[in-house]
Amino acid sequence: MGAGGRMSDPSEGKNILERVPIDPPFTLSDLKKAIPAHCFERSVIRSSYYVVHDLIVAYVFYFLANTYIPLLPTPWAYLAWPVYWFCQASILTGLWVIGHECGHHAFSDYQLIDDAVGFVLHSALYTPYFSWKYSHRNHHANTNSLDNDEVYIPKRKSKVAIYSKLLNNPPGRVFTLVFRLTLGFPLYLLTNISGKKYGRFANHFDPLSPIFTERERIQVVISDIGILAVLYATKLLVDAKGAAWVTSMYLIPVLGVHMFFVLITYLHHTHLSLPHYDSTEWNWIRGALSTIDRDFGFLNRVFHDVTHTHVLHHLISYIPHYHAKEARDAIKPVLGEFYKIDRTPIFKAMWREAKECIYIEPDEDSEHKGTYWYHKM
Repeated sequence: MGAGGRMSDPSEGKNILERVPIDPPFTLSDLKKAIPAHCFERSVIRSSYYVVHDLIVAYVFYFLANTYIPLLPTPWAYLAWPVYWFCQASILTGLWVIGHECGHHAFSDYQLIDDAVGFVLHSALYTPYFSWKYSHRNHHANTNSLDNDEVYIPKRKSKVAIYSKLLNNPPGRVFTLVFRLTLGFPLYLLTNISGKKYGRFANHFDPLSPIFTERERIQVVISDIGILAVLYATKLLVDAKGAAWVTSMYLIPVLGVHMFFVLITYLHHTHLSLPHYDSTEWNWIRGALSTIDRDFGFLNRVFHDVTHTHVLHHLISYIPHYHAKEARDAIKPVLGEFYKIDRTPIFKAMWREAKECIYIEPDEDSEHKGTYWYHKM
């Protein structure tokens, strides 16, 4: 995955690991003015088309797997199941992305419709919609702030745990990446791992969690009800079809969705060129610009372009995905060297970031003592 050596964009002509500047000469207003007005328009009909399209494709994958894989000889079935899991997880990730878009009010002009669609899609994919919507909103409001961001907060060198040092080798990195991809999202929801440090235990299922404000707590309960309903429906399916069938047809693809989500967001927010800031240096536009686009090859389209329009998304999150590429291209001349896309093949990039981005420290000879950069051990 990833386009590798394409150099069609001026931002790709430099060393991709070269640090981005930290003081933009433009404002958010300048960026918005550069975007055609129609890119801000949300259409419930057009957005719904993508939901229906993805559901149809997901059903076709299900039908083919359920009908024909059991008929295959054993060796071929062992090969066919991973193909189904990859394909189904990919298209379901597209549906998850649309649910994420609902949380940003980018699905339609009607908040109720956005929340209803997002609640159903995310609940079906074992994501507490409102809970994650609110913590994700906090992430957008505090991106790359070491004090207030909600997720992907790197450690200072002095805080690197002993197990991170022990795992700083090829077998250890394999273990770390597998652990991150498979358990990272559930553990984030359940224990707030890699998230903001609060004064007490925090998670996405407790309505009294410090992640949420008083007015958000009732919707956290609604999110919990949605997850419980899906758990109960899963139990009924297990009773009717068996645990092996439910695991193969549904649960493994959902795990794949979570893995894709962690992989995408990890690569968006982990890169040697990106700074983090403490409270002495952080401001909103500095943080919003401290992300990077990635190229997932043919999966860009399957994932509704969320992979290579992430810089735009952090600047203006309510632009729907079907306008995102046009809007991104419109602001690139304004962004100049503040825009980066890394087309390194995904597995290579994942390995490089796991090896090189271990801890953060400010440069000793810099006047920006509150600006931190990634380093390897």
